[in-house]
Amino acid sequence: MDTTPDPRRWWGLAAIGLAQLMVVLDMTIVNIALPTAQADLGISDADRQWVITAYTLAFGGLLLLGGRLGDVMGRKRTLIVGLAGFAVASAFGGLSQTFAMLIIARALQGVFAALLAPAALSMLNVTFTDARERARALGVYGAIAGGGAAIGLILGGALTQYVDWRWTLTVNVPIAVVAIIGASLFLRDHRVEGIRTRLDVPGALLVTGGVLAIVYGLSEAEQDGWTSALVLSMFALGAVLLAAFVLVERRTPHALLPLHLLRDRNRVGALTVVGLTQIGMFGVFLFLTYYLQGVQGFSPMRTGVAFLPMVLGMMTGAVGISARLLPRVGPRRLMVPGTLLATGALLFLTQIEVGSSYWVHVMPGLLFLGLGMGMTFMPSMATATGGVRGTDAGVVSATLNTTQQVGGSIGIALLNTVAANVTADWIADHGSTTAGELAEAAVQGFTTAMWISVGAVLLASVAAAILVNMRPTAHGESHGDAEGEIAPADIDAAVAVTAAALEEGSADKR
Repeated sequence: MDTTPDPRRWWGLAAIGLAQLMVVLDMTIVNIALPTAQADLGISDADRQWVITAYTLAFGGLLLLGGRLGDVMGRKRTLIVGLAGFAVASAFGGLSQTFAMLIIARALQGVFAALLAPAALSMLNVTFTDARERARALGVYGAIAGGGAAIGLILGGALTQYVDWRWTLTVNVPIAVVAIIGASLFLRDHRVEGIRTRLDVPGALLVTGGVLAIVYGLSEAEQDGWTSALVLSMFALGAVLLAAFVLVERRTPHALLPLHLLRDRNRVGALTVVGLTQIGMFGVFLFLTYYLQGVQGFSPMRTGVAFLPMVLGMMTGAVGISARLLPRVGPRRLMVPGTLLATGALLFLTQIEVGSSYWVHVMPGLLFLGLGMGMTFMPSMATATGGVRGTDAGVVSATLNTTQQVGGSIGIALLNTVAANVTADWIADHGSTTAGELAEAAVQGFTTAMWISVGAVLLASVAAAILVNMRPTAHGESHGDAEGEIAPADIDAAVAVTAAALEEGSADKR
């Protein structure tokens, strides 16, 4: 393989950065537009969560397969196909006239995001072969990902308020066109010998179908009840499909998820923490968006700006605190305090009322939730991906992102169902539908659902304390091959991946 640095590699990084920016934007930008889109298309409260979960399910369920397709088709070609498909799906979503059209568009966005996201990061790794240059490129990549979340919040509010909510989707089209041109001109494929060329399609279908069945069951519980035949059958189907996925992965030599990677207790602990904390992140984005716009009367633009303290807190926790302390104290001593801080912030947010002040009752909770999540995500991702070499590195990264997306999908379906049930019960008990009482009913639903987020993040703290037991990196050590240690390279990569988690963290992140 030719390892000569490409003189156009920095222009290629710009194309890779645009691809990542588009994926990150799509999470936060759609979140802010969701209340307006719901009113325009007549989407019910029970169904609104599908605008988010249709994307995250397709994205998370197909990420492992998307990474393998990049190896088979070539990463540059896969990136371009993903960008083109994402642009077409975004345009289709912007033209949606019905709820069904919008859901199909969001699912297609997730499918093509599962192609382009792993291809973009793989292209970065093979384009920058020098360790120092790669570190700089990862820094740029991480900054784009982190800044993209903030840009998405503001741009989503501005487009929704001053143009039309549909532009929060169609804005991806010009970004994708520029990225495709840049990728075509400035990136080149680097063939790797010995890559497995067979695809584990049965595994991809089983894991995606299993999670979809569970999420559908959770969403239908709002209308049919938790003990209905449909809901219970969906849960059973999901369990059977996921069990079949494990059996298939044990037997196939080309597994999407080699199960030997899950024999590491630290990695399992880190993945568990990432999956559980997504419930807290996704719930806050969804419910506070509706709370600020529907109850407090914030404009879409003001709502986007209102979430910026959370982004600031997350970047401070990840880059300002965890990246500096992780080599000295190890991941558990950051993950446990981080999840406890996030739990306290969520507890604070459960106390909001109809007339609560943003500056007193909302902003502090968002700031400390972001800080706690930043302290948690960065060491979790370094732990999950640390000590993995060779072809398994890509599989572990895809597994991490899958855990994040699937955890958010299940969490948001559960939280939305609980909130809708509580709101409906409150209205039935009080027998009135004045504007003030409807707002009170909605807030009751939001805050009750947030208690589930509190429990999930607290459980993540317990998982971190029990399962994660990695040591800090020895002073001056440059590799993390020793059992239970994290290499500086793993920390650098985790900073970039943590910044990308702000989308997911999204909420529609997410």
